[in-house]
Amino acid sequence: MKRYEIYKNIRKQAIIFGLPLSMFVIMMICIICSLLLIIFSFSFTLIMSLLVGNSVLYLLLLRFSTTAQHFQFSAVFPSSISNRRISSISYEKD
Repeated sequence: MKRYEIYKNIRKQAIIFGLPLSMFVIMMICIICSLLLIIFSFSFTLIMSLLVGNSVLYLLLLRFSTTAQHFQFSAVFPSSISNRRISSISYEKD
């Protein structure tokens, strides 16, 4: 019997079919457009090329999602948090 691993890092990032949510949406939009093309054209070569194209897109998105950490240029959180006012205006009474 096959065992499935429970995905416990849902607060870190939601993953569907191994893709982050934004990349999964891109994949679904391409699949819906491909289905519309298949419905309105009856060419076997078009169907095969769309199948290969969607497969290549899925593999590219998988590869990009695993190496996406290299493309992040700024930190998500600041290095220090302070309650000090950044404004140069003084609010104290003279």
